[in-house]
Amino acid sequence: MLAGLTSFITVAYIIAVNGAILSTVGMPYEAVTIATVICSFIGCMLMAFWANSPIIIVPGMGDNAFFVYTLVLSLGLTWQQALAAVLAAGIVFTLTAVTKGAAYLSQSIPKSIIHSMTAGIGFFIAFLGLKNGGLITASESTFVQLANLKDPAALTTLCTLLIMVPLFLRNVKGNFLIGIIGGTCIGALLGIVNFSGLRDYSFSFGGFGEVFLAFDFSGIGTLQYWIAVFSLSIVIIFQNMGAQLGLLPDKSKFRKSFQANSFSVIAAGLFGCSPMTTAAETATGIAAGGRTGLTSLTTGFLFIPAIFLIPMLKMIPNSAIAAVLIIVGCLMIQSIKEIPLQDFTEAFPAYLMMAIMPLSFSVADGMAFGFIAFPILKLATGRRKEVSAAMYVIAACFLLYFLLGSL
Repeated sequence: MLAGLTSFITVAYIIAVNGAILSTVGMPYEAVTIATVICSFIGCMLMAFWANSPIIIVPGMGDNAFFVYTLVLSLGLTWQQALAAVLAAGIVFTLTAVTKGAAYLSQSIPKSIIHSMTAGIGFFIAFLGLKNGGLITASESTFVQLANLKDPAALTTLCTLLIMVPLFLRNVKGNFLIGIIGGTCIGALLGIVNFSGLRDYSFSFGGFGEVFLAFDFSGIGTLQYWIAVFSLSIVIIFQNMGAQLGLLPDKSKFRKSFQANSFSVIAAGLFGCSPMTTAAETATGIAAGGRTGLTSLTTGFLFIPAIFLIPMLKMIPNSAIAAVLIIVGCLMIQSIKEIPLQDFTEAFPAYLMMAIMPLSFSVADGMAFGFIAFPILKLATGRRKEVSAAMYVIAACFLLYFLLGSL
């Protein structure tokens, strides 16, 4: 339960953020926020009761951007047609998950690729924490640079780390939560906590009908619609497969966990939300001791009252949460030691995956480079027998994903 509470604190930002992103294409903010809460609750309940898994399911930050910038703004679908594409992709995902396809794919992926997924997600989470915590900022000449450590946000992140790391090393119960509370207090003293939102707790459920069952299949006869379904299916299937294989402490739970994830995407299409995904922040709950469905059950239930506490959740500064992500990133990159780095045909795809995930700010893009590079290097060195048929198919799908994305 403590792990579930920890996971919720680190992922609760999605309640406010998802609506803000989807509203840019005309979806009503409050309605989408309600849909976000409902779908996150459903996803976590599926994980708890169907899979007994600690995985947390929420709308993916990369997936909501894909929904807005690719499906709507690039391919020209309305947001209602984009919801229909989400529903169709969820059905494709489910067919993959409930058949032997998922088990076959997971067994066909080389161990080096699986370990590099874990490490790559670790680097991605660490970079996310460093960026959100204000320690790494943008630079015109070098793209990124170390921030001014006197900056209140960066200073709050460093102070939170000073609190959190010793607590974590000593295995103090609730170490992450204590650190987040301490970081929020420090942020308040340094002036980065905004208390003004606490004055208004009003919220209306009246507009939810605008997004519930709002999917529109009128574009089903267009090429753009099927490009949307195909590209979205590739992204959500392999992104979630990679994330779950990387995050799950007990890999025997993968099959049902993957199925629960697929059902949640269908729910997103029905309730009016962008695709649901395996939250990278799941790692914080697992690091806090989460191993079973009680973790996801706890997180799921916390989403319901949270919709009335949005102002309070928004008060927690990014710097307090960033420290958790930085620590968890360090834990995850330790899987590098399982990669046979002495074999360049194994090391180079893993290296590409780990480098591109944080630098492109996309788990899916990093995975794509790794999956494409692996069979190419094996073929180039006359070791094609080490590549399964599934790896060739996955590589071809990711290559097609890039080609369609460049149209």
